[in-house]
Amino acid sequence: MSDDYSASMIGDLLASGSIAPRLTAATKRQVLSTISEIAARTFRLKAARVFDALTEREALGPTGVGHGVAIPHARVEGLDRMRGIFVRVTPPIDFGAVDDKPVDLVFAILSPASSGSEHLRALARVARALRSAEIRSQLRQASGVDAIRAVLVRDARPSAA
Repeated sequence: MSDDYSASMIGDLLASGSIAPRLTAATKRQVLSTISEIAARTFRLKAARVFDALTEREALGPTGVGHGVAIPHARVEGLDRMRGIFVRVTPPIDFGAVDDKPVDLVFAILSPASSGSEHLRALARVARALRSAEIRSQLRQASGVDAIRAVLVRDARPSAA
């Protein structure tokens, strides 16, 4: 797979309306509920179905990956292809992250119920992008939806060594 595929893959996950640059929430449950509402509005899904899928997955183990990042993910009935939702949470909240640090950058991945390895590939690609301290910093400083999308699409490409 080429570098361009990586960048376009993350960009393809994010539809217009699937980025929330400033979400005020006090709990992980509120964040997952808002993500579910965004998914319902943007991808014509039932919010309750998305919320149930995300919370069932969280019950298996928190999706906070460290450095203020969480990547909740689930397979959802009614999706025709992989979708992503990015939210920046203010102030950062407890997400049960592996490093016990609060989370402010959340990239949710929703996959069709029948998806197989592509779900895992998308998860790995998003995790790899958000592992970069530079990308996390740029996402925290980005001024709005377009700036956030540009960081995610541009910086999702692995750098040539």
